[in-house]
Amino acid sequence: MRQDRGLGRLLRVGPEQDHALITLEDIAKSFDGGRTWAVHGVSLEVAAGERVVLVGASGCGKTTTLETINRLVEPTSGRVLVQGRDVRAVDPVELRRGIGYVFQQVGLFPHLDVARNVAVVPELLGWSASRISARVDHLLELVGLDPAAHRGRKPAELSGGQAQRVGVARALAAEPAVLLMDEPFGAVDPVMRDELQREFLALAERLALTVVLVTHDVPEALELADRIAVLDAGRIVALGSPLELLRDPGHPAARRILDTPRRHAAKLSRWLDDGQG
Repeated sequence: MRQDRGLGRLLRVGPEQDHALITLEDIAKSFDGGRTWAVHGVSLEVAAGERVVLVGASGCGKTTTLETINRLVEPTSGRVLVQGRDVRAVDPVELRRGIGYVFQQVGLFPHLDVARNVAVVPELLGWSASRISARVDHLLELVGLDPAAHRGRKPAELSGGQAQRVGVARALAAEPAVLLMDEPFGAVDPVMRDELQREFLALAERLALTVVLVTHDVPEALELADRIAVLDAGRIVALGSPLELLRDPGHPAARRILDTPRRHAAKLSRWLDDGQG
């Protein structure tokens, strides 16, 4: 198939589309020639500006599904569309420059300072130095970091929360239409995780980001999602808004996962009641 090396430009922020921004059509992936399936028959549409969170037990296919969108994983069968274009027709390097990607390990370049880490993709795209510098400062401010205090620091000089903020800034640097996130806040402590979740939610709403996020943390999914897709054994077994799934999870695997916050809330209530006694 011919690779269209210019389609990366289509993956920048633009007017809202009438059709789904991301479409997965019957995606399947086997890593062993079809003996087992990491993902099997996954279909999903994500609208422009929507946040869809993939949840499920370890090994259920969440990350594999996510990474078919930016071609880090090539599906065995099925089709992925972004802005109506089949991603197989897009050069994978160009595609990834137009799709932000944030993951748990952050992956900052240790030899580059914060400003250069954020600027990596704009530099590859040939932006002017003045435009890059302004974009770096703007993004650092958006993620809650003072540019004057942080742009010259190396990753080793950052806390876990600061590094994660820089990772989000880097993912947004080239104004992508799509942001993929794989356990983005899993490496920080619970207090910082809660803070980052709230700040990211405000940022996503402010920028009208289209987000597909993977997490095993059900409260995080409930907090951040417009819709939640529950995966089990490589398939989507439940899909709906947080309220819809809390009211009626449907599939037993979805019920097990979504009952977790209820059990935790019940335990907390019992402890508070016992403490008052």
